[in-house]
Amino acid sequence: MTLYFLDAGTTFSKILEVDDSGNKKYSVIKTSELKNLDINFNYSTGHSSNKNKTNYENEVVALSYGVKHLKNGVILDLGSRDAKWVQFKNGSFKDMDWNTNCASATGATIEMLLKFYGVDVQNLIPNKEKYPVTCGIFGLEKIMDDVSSGIAPEIAISKFITGVAFNAYNFTKRPNKIYLSGGFCENKCFVEALKFFVEVETLGRFILVDGLYNIYLEKFE
Repeated sequence: MTLYFLDAGTTFSKILEVDDSGNKKYSVIKTSELKNLDINFNYSTGHSSNKNKTNYENEVVALSYGVKHLKNGVILDLGSRDAKWVQFKNGSFKDMDWNTNCASATGATIEMLLKFYGVDVQNLIPNKEKYPVTCGIFGLEKIMDDVSSGIAPEIAISKFITGVAFNAYNFTKRPNKIYLSGGFCENKCFVEALKFFVEVETLGRFILVDGLYNIYLEKFE
């Protein structure tokens, strides 16, 4: 029997498929395309999951199970609409936090800015100067003011991203190292900006579906 696990994000959804031999296949699709799939998911997580049609698991729990091989450290999952982190010490859970308010627009805001100004994220160069973006609305206002005064959109967006990275560092209580999970792992500008403040190791964007698989194994095998 093939197993299916879903992390349904606001913009993109991550899918893990595990065949009878234990071989794994990962894929990413737009969340808007989920309705076109004829798949019965064994477990799901994420804001856009249909909780009534699948075994649903809390995102922080899925994240924790996805990184249970890490005996020590802070693992940050930064997405389109929220930020969450867990900390392990000597193999045991120590601390966590989940922000769905002021961090809720970080990824979505960056995507919107890139599209609005026609900027390719691959062309962004990390900038040590940062905007104070404790509020996304004020950050947008600062970007628009600077761009209208002649600053290149690429520079303004890079400063915004550095501000987001600084917020992430503070949100995780300023650890010595952050293990980064989620779509931001593929944003080189963000990863390098976060390195201005803390050591970073990227884990990729499939940690939560791996966690769902681990939960399944623990409960059913």
